[in-house]
Amino acid sequence: MDDFTERQIDSTAVFDGALLKVRRDRVRLPDGREALREYILHPGAAIILPVLDDGRVILVRQYRYPVGRETLEFPAGKIDAGESSRTTAERELLEETGYRAGSLEFAFTVHPCVGYADERIDYYLATRLVHVGHPGEDGEFLSTVVVPLDEMLRQADSGEQTETKTLLGAYWLARRRGTVAVA
Repeated sequence: MDDFTERQIDSTAVFDGALLKVRRDRVRLPDGREALREYILHPGAAIILPVLDDGRVILVRQYRYPVGRETLEFPAGKIDAGESSRTTAERELLEETGYRAGSLEFAFTVHPCVGYADERIDYYLATRLVHVGHPGEDGEFLSTVVVPLDEMLRQADSGEQTETKTLLGAYWLARRRGTVAVA
């Protein structure tokens, strides 16, 4: 069998929230049988890897309700309707850190939860950073933290850093810098 495509027979909205939507689809499997698929629709997000001229990175510290603790993360945010991921990256970098990037280049895209969500996250490398002030966003409580990339990698090794999109960004930066080898 060469084609593993599952074909939608029908689709039902299970939940329609402000951020997430949940669907339940009945599908036809490649062998002709039927199955149910439940999944989350997500508008997508952009994450920014802000690197200062001295090589340190900018993170945001914030409380994350689902895990019940504060986290250190690269700035990121959901893509608003009609907005490009690059525009999201520019907006979120300013809102969350007070910096603008002299250079903002697309790095890569990931689909973090392919088993149950259609979310895509676009990564952007931000360099030549200029601090222009921190406008913030209503309802967001966070602070910026500047750390050496090696400290982030140490936190990953020790289990202190567990936030996946940030870990992936840190390893990408380290690989780009040439300090993480690929086997």
